[in-house]
Amino acid sequence: MNENYIVGRNPVLEALNGDSGVQKIYIKKGSDDGSIRKILSIARKKKLVVSEVAKEKLDFYANGANHQGVVALVSDYEYKTVEDILNYAKELGQDPFVIMLDSIEDVHNLGAIMRTAECGGAHGIIIPKRRAARVNQFVWKASAGAAKYMNVAMVNNISDTIRELKDKGLWVYAADMNGQSMWEVDFSGGVCLVIGGEDKGISQNIRNNSDMVVEIPMYGNIESLNASNAAAILIYEVLRQKHAKKR
Repeated sequence: MNENYIVGRNPVLEALNGDSGVQKIYIKKGSDDGSIRKILSIARKKKLVVSEVAKEKLDFYANGANHQGVVALVSDYEYKTVEDILNYAKELGQDPFVIMLDSIEDVHNLGAIMRTAECGGAHGIIIPKRRAARVNQFVWKASAGAAKYMNVAMVNNISDTIRELKDKGLWVYAADMNGQSMWEVDFSGGVCLVIGGEDKGISQNIRNNSDMVVEIPMYGNIESLNASNAAAILIYEVLRQKHAKKR
């Protein structure tokens, strides 16, 4: 899987409109509709090389993703540090709001969480270096361009990072079953939400290191939600509480 390509019209447009290190644009031969013309216009203004190529070449670059007739070659994704994320919140004059992912390996889940986190005002996402999805063309596609705006830090050890965040005044909430209902939790101040992997959820070590275990009330026959769905619900509960306190 090549991590140096962004595929699809909206993700490529988002990359071109931002500072995403786009180096070259590949367009399917004969493409000349509205969104392709817009991509070409921006690429020319930025003096980027544009090549018209056969669909088969785009298929190869996209590695199975739906490229919609356009692929952008980009420099490697620039990961931030945890300190970068906290400084970003400080610059905005806001309490830090961080999403930490414990072994999320599905790139589509990572992209979906990134999209919700960006829409919900989170200041950054923290992922581990091992056994976790990284930001690539599939994440860009699933995030609908949110990858351009979201700070993502990659760390060696999630438990050490939890302790670091707690030392800096954040409260760490692990999303898992058999915890306190999210409706009974006060998400005031700095918040770090920990979302577990698709199969195993939160590891016991991270559960033990967190300040509180929070669960989403379930009323049906299914006992758990998809990781990206769980993240979305909790992100917007934090956002709801923060806005309610401003009134």
